[in-house]
Amino acid sequence: MPREDELLGWDSSCLTAAQRHQIDVVLALLEADDHAPTAIRDVERATRMHIADSLAALELEPIGAAERIADLGSGAGFPGIPLAIAVPTAEVSLVESQRRRCEFLERICSAADIKNARAIWSRAEDWREGMAANDVVVARALAAQPVVLEYAAPLLRLGGALVDWRGRRAPAEETVAERAAAMLGMRWTQVRAVAAFEGANEHHVHVFLKVDETPARFPRRAGLARKRPLGGR
Repeated sequence: MPREDELLGWDSSCLTAAQRHQIDVVLALLEADDHAPTAIRDVERATRMHIADSLAALELEPIGAAERIADLGSGAGFPGIPLAIAVPTAEVSLVESQRRRCEFLERICSAADIKNARAIWSRAEDWREGMAANDVVVARALAAQPVVLEYAAPLLRLGGALVDWRGRRAPAEETVAERAAAMLGMRWTQVRAVAAFEGANEHHVHVFLKVDETPARFPRRAGLARKRPLGGR
């Protein structure tokens, strides 16, 4: 398994004044909207734990070069919405299976005038339009890593990358994920610790590259990835 590389951070100076204004609008709506699907709504905490954590990934080469990004299980829009703001040349799909969350994502994109992001009401396994169409898939606290890999691999073009936000490293779980990746045409390339804000202990971003075509039997029908995850003995 890859060793842990240098820290990922975030410097707000990478954003223009217009982009910082969009971030402010996102944060204000997050705090004001009682239906926001996150427990972290206070502006100060959300800036650290949502915005900074999401934008730390700008240091990764696949993110800056991407033309199409898919955020799986987007929820309240992290990391997808901050990345859409920071990389305006990319088309960002916010893939979310719950309709009310999609409606919230649409309100945020409209209020902050984020023209390059759209909410997709679909499960990852059922999003046919996205199959083999994305340069990068991102996921943050979505599911066990073999499950995220199975969701992501069919949606990536050959040479595309999965960027998966996770917590403390767990070698046994990473071994299972590495086996699952091989079954899906993916290869684990790096792990970066994230120090986007004070107190961000044991935060990591894992990067997998799609090095071969994903077998035609994937994606399996909805629900099977979680029920019968790949990579086990």
